[in-house]
Amino acid sequence: MGSHARPNRIHRTGVRIAMVALVGAALPITAGGLAQAATPGATHSADENGQQGGPATTTDRNQGAPQRLQSSPAGQHAVAGKGAVAQDPKDQAAPQINADHAFLLDARDGSQERELWAGAKADESVPMASTTKIMTAVVVLKHPEWLDRQITVKQEYRDYVQRVGASTADLQTGDTLTVRQLLHAMLIPSGADAARALADNFGSGDTEDARIADFVNQMNAEAQQLGMTSTHFDGVDGFSNGDNHSTARDLAKLGQRAMLQPVFADVVKNKQFKTEAPAANGHTRYYTWVNTNELLTTYDGALGVKTGSGPEDGYCLVFAAKRDNRTLIGVLLKDDKGRFDDATKMLDWGFAH
Repeated sequence: MGSHARPNRIHRTGVRIAMVALVGAALPITAGGLAQAATPGATHSADENGQQGGPATTTDRNQGAPQRLQSSPAGQHAVAGKGAVAQDPKDQAAPQINADHAFLLDARDGSQERELWAGAKADESVPMASTTKIMTAVVVLKHPEWLDRQITVKQEYRDYVQRVGASTADLQTGDTLTVRQLLHAMLIPSGADAARALADNFGSGDTEDARIADFVNQMNAEAQQLGMTSTHFDGVDGFSNGDNHSTARDLAKLGQRAMLQPVFADVVKNKQFKTEAPAANGHTRYYTWVNTNELLTTYDGALGVKTGSGPEDGYCLVFAAKRDNRTLIGVLLKDDKGRFDDATKMLDWGFAH
């Protein structure tokens, strides 16, 4: 275990879309935690402020519905809007994007990395929103032997989500989920409740706050080991106390390291994930989580990784894609609602170079 403390509160008892249904119960429960009647199979959305949206749509905090360029294979033209033809990426000296806090690297075989392009502010440290949860997962995965350990959801996790207005996987109090399931709950619908549960059980201390503070210390220690010299964490989910920040370059490095871990890579590639867990009353709870990362459905070869957004953070995205045996890792921070368009342009440009 090295310098990390063993989890001391593992229990064995029993914005995108997060829907849970309980066998024998009359009502499904939406990601916002409110019981309401629903057509079987329907889903409801909650953004990273916990606000509900319409059926079958999900956003993270303050996310809108950007107009998207249609992704094209490397070297071909991307078609936008009403038939307009974009410049061929291979003829561009740099990706034509809006964000300055941007970085793109070629991950090669995983053991090496090569900078492809850096935006004007790629090394400026700024808030990173829910991309923070990548590091939360990396710290948890330092203990793969505990992936099947069970954790019981506490009401405090739900209370935290409501208090700060965080995105949620809508974990229900008393349900028992494995660490592996909680990783899905944290990384796919960006569940701050799942992040809280993991940190509470993987940190050391006599109180929940102490255990989470210890876990944050582990995150910062890991950042130092990875050479993320312009990064500091003050929480486990991206809701900052004023000192949670990173650079596009640092997060690209973190994204590459995370994607080298098979469990992490297997989680973040899911467009949707369904699972079940024992509920407190003895019934079975069924969860459905839909990924907040639109690239998984719009870009050929997309692999993940994590979205994030907030009033001060802007729209953030750590993304990865693979084509022709090349894997590219990119980052956008403080972008606008067109972050997925920008990511598409960066990837097209990168694969053309």
